[in-house]
Amino acid sequence: MLRIHVSGLDLSRVRMATRPDALWETILSFHRLRDRRASTVFGKWRAESRTRLNGEVHLLAAVVPPRGYFPDFLTPSQEGSEPFALDVGMEALRDTPADRVRRELELLAAGRQRQRAGHPAGQRAAGIPSAALPAAILEGRAEPLGRLIGALRSYHRAAVEPYWPHIRASVEADRAVRGRALLDGGADGLLATLPPMIRWRAPVLEADYPVDRDLYLDGRGLLLQPSFFCRGTAVVYRDPALPPVLVYPVTHPGAPVYAEPGPWLGRLVGHTRSAVLQAIGNGCTTSELARRAGVSLASASQHASVLREAGLVLTLRHGSSVLHTLTPLGGSLLRGGAPLALP
Repeated sequence: MLRIHVSGLDLSRVRMATRPDALWETILSFHRLRDRRASTVFGKWRAESRTRLNGEVHLLAAVVPPRGYFPDFLTPSQEGSEPFALDVGMEALRDTPADRVRRELELLAAGRQRQRAGHPAGQRAAGIPSAALPAAILEGRAEPLGRLIGALRSYHRAAVEPYWPHIRASVEADRAVRGRALLDGGADGLLATLPPMIRWRAPVLEADYPVDRDLYLDGRGLLLQPSFFCRGTAVVYRDPALPPVLVYPVTHPGAPVYAEPGPWLGRLVGHTRSAVLQAIGNGCTTSELARRAGVSLASASQHASVLREAGLVLTLRHGSSVLHTLTPLGGSLLRGGAPLALP
């Protein structure tokens, strides 16, 4: 179990990330690529992504094991609350001090040795590659780190970038839910609404975790980073000196990850449904939607369902209500088809 100790000062400094972090999503998606769980949500994504990959998997597997510790430097920390876009994150990764890279790769190697000693057959079955790339980086050579960064960038283009609107929409829907909780109940209310594997028992935030650990914020506050590809347990940095970040899974509505809108857009005709889409705006419940659009509650629910099937709206449960938010595609439609910039 993970126990995050939150003082009164820390509670006043709890904040939400403003968008998905490109490198967290890239690294965590690599975990999802190699497991077989949650096939309803990730199955189609896995099949599509694997067809676009070449040698990136072997390079990344050298530093990102199927489970357990991976080096903190792969997901650079941010002092503020703005998550990294891909290019900025890659530059931060490239600028990691050599002694830190060496120290974290030594931790990775030590962990793998313990795993092999305890479960040799399981390790062979998992297909853990040789440590040639980490060893070359440990020797202080810049070229292997450049190869690793290139593999990360190539993997991101193949497995993450095509799905970024869907990823971003899911994170924004989660932010809408947490934002309402913050307005209704302050930081206490916000922490109390995090996914079930995370429990707020003031002054300690508990989370399911593979090892027993205590993290003391010491007045630094906590950045909450919702993640599309995080699953099962929350994630924090191993190094307690890094800015505290809690990466947690968004709630998936059960639909598969998609890269392109389907053929349902032809159903989106008529003034009423356009008015409903516009009424959703920055997020609303079904009751609020009915009032804004001037339709019955049943009609608002039906229109929201069609918009959701079309990939224009995301719907998440918030207490006894549901909260509808626009996806980037829905927002683009309202803007007259203006393109949505990727991070």
